[in-house]
Formats: sequence, structure tokens, C-alpha cells
Amino acid sequence: MEGLAAQQADLIGLQEVKLPEDNSAWLAQQLNMPYVQLVPHKGLDDKGFPYYGGAILSRYPFTQQETLDLQTQGRVAQYVQVEVDGQRLVFCNGHYYWYPGPSPERVKQVQLLLDWLGKLPPDRPIVAVGDFNGMPETPAIAKRCCEAQIALMRDRFTSAYAAYHGHEPEYTCPTPLKKRRSLQRRVVKYLVNAWIHRNLRPWRGTLDYVFINQHLRVQNCQLILTEPAPNDRTLYPSDHFGIAAELEIVRRSP
Repeated sequence: MEGLAAQQADLIGLQEVKLPEDNSAWLAQQLNMPYVQLVPHKGLDDKGFPYYGGAILSRYPFTQQETLDLQTQGRVAQYVQVEVDGQRLVFCNGHYYWYPGPSPERVKQVQLLLDWLGKLPPDRPIVAVGDFNGMPETPAIAKRCCEAQIALMRDRFTSAYAAYHGHEPEYTCPTPLKKRRSLQRRVVKYLVNAWIHRNLRPWRGTLDYVFINQHLRVQNCQLILTEPAPNDRTLYPSDHFGIAAELEIVRRSP
């Protein structure tokens, strides 16, 4: 909460909001952000509750709210429309198909997202944030035809971090957050990563992005939530770093 408060953000996208406890409501209250759109994912635990969801926190009232069924793994994308200085803006948040490495299912989800956002008016500023679970060189994020996922996004949108720095972050995941896992689970995860990435070193990479369309300009973009708790070097805000972007709406000539 302290790390997010320091950003004084107007809009925040959260993935893996814990349910049914709903830590997004607590964060919104602490950050004095009165508008929240919480969308549960479709997977249920053994008690019939969604495991988690996605949430958008805002200082601006919503003039429109929409959700999109991503059709795999119970994933859902969401967007809200707000009005900033008389200009409508769409803020989209998503958490996409998880698989260690390229995946056609993730590509399908990103295509669904692009088709969905493509129905918006062509002059509408759009910010699309989230955990895309895809590296910059994987199909849904990169720009070569054989790497379609991030390529699909970059055909329509610009990565704010890459626009500001000239490259994506070295990594956004995992942070040094210490997780409680059995030795067997740690070994299995290590072997899977070694097989997928053909590397014996522990995996880390960039999975998180702030994408913008041509109606927005990047003033600043940085990784955030990169430091541990003062009294515990293994306690981090998340297993992913955050990304904060300061954006300017490109005004049309009268």
C-alpha cells in the first residue's frame, strides 16, 4: 500500500486479487480511490468461490464498464471508461493464459482482446495493462510473424516502458519474494523451467506491460514495488514488480 501510495496514481490495474477476501477493496480505501471494478475469474475453489479476480482502481468515476471472457483457464479481461479533463479514456486490465513459454491459447486470448478493443471509437485513448504471461519475444508480444502474441499487441499498441527506455525491463518476474513451497514442488518447477527455457539458471523474465495507443504519449515509465520490507528481505509486495507510467493525452487539433 505504501509503495502504491507513493505513485499517487489515478488508475491502477491489479491481477490476482485474493477472493473472497478482496484485498482490492482494502487497497482502494487506503489509497482513497473511490471507484473500483472487481471482476472474478471463472475458476472456483472447492467451496465454490472464485480463487481470485482482476480489479481496476480509479480516482475518476466510471462512465462505462465492460468485461470480456477470454475463454480459457477462466480468465477475464476488463475495461472502464473515464473522463479526464473532458477527454474520454479507456483503461483495460487483464491476466492472460499461463504456460511457461509460447502458447497458442495465449495468442487466441490476445486476439480476442484486440478484437474487443477494436470496437471502440478509433479516436479513443486506450491503456491496456496486465500480466500477459508472455516474454517480449513470444508470439503475443513481439513483432516478428513467428512470435505472434506480443507481436499482436505491438501491431496495435506501444509498450510504454520500451518507448521511454528503448527496451523492455530486464525482468518483472519473479521478485525475490520467498514462497512457501515443498521441496518437491520447488524441484518440479526448476526442472520445468530448465526444460522450457533450455537453461539451468533460475528463470526470470518480463511478463508485465503497460500498452498505449497512438492517442497517448509517455512522459515517464518505471518499475515500482521493487524493494523488500525494511525488516524482511524476503517479503515483497508481489511476486511481480509493478510498472507505473505517466501518460499525456495527445489532443487533436481543432
